[in-house]
Amino acid sequence: MLNPIDTAAVIRDGGVVGRYPDQIHDAVGWWLGACLVVTTQISRLTVAHDGHPVSVRFANNLCQGAINAQHYACNVRYLGDQPEPELLALATGLLEASAVWISTSPAADRDTVQIRLYAKDGKLLDETTGLAGIRDLIDRDPIPVNSRAKGTIEAWPSEATTGARP
Repeated sequence: MLNPIDTAAVIRDGGVVGRYPDQIHDAVGWWLGACLVVTTQISRLTVAHDGHPVSVRFANNLCQGAINAQHYACNVRYLGDQPEPELLALATGLLEASAVWISTSPAADRDTVQIRLYAKDGKLLDETTGLAGIRDLIDRDPIPVNSRAKGTIEAWPSEATTGARP
């Protein structure tokens, strides 16, 4: 695997937590998106972040991984910069989808990135609901890639939080 990570150290506590760029790097977003879709077999995913530039990079990569995962044609609703409670309310309510929240805590020497993975019911993934499977897929190489049943990414307008559909 190119640029491996210590999956046991960073994939924990409902998602991924690590210092950027030494513990986790940009490709981790892609790997996580693809492996989340394959492990949990989801067809809909809602993604938001805190607006930090590193969070935006991870979110974009995660969306690309999610739409290219094996034979799953996952539909990703990309909310962009949204608070985590709004993401969860929209994902578990109107969209009935799994969710990913990405945030970055800046530090003088390295930023810490946290990627929280939620099931359709709004609960964080744990070892039995996906984290162990994601870790296993990332540790095995190659990462599951799709060349035929590509999913879609849709920018979700801010009006969506008021209940409007696209």
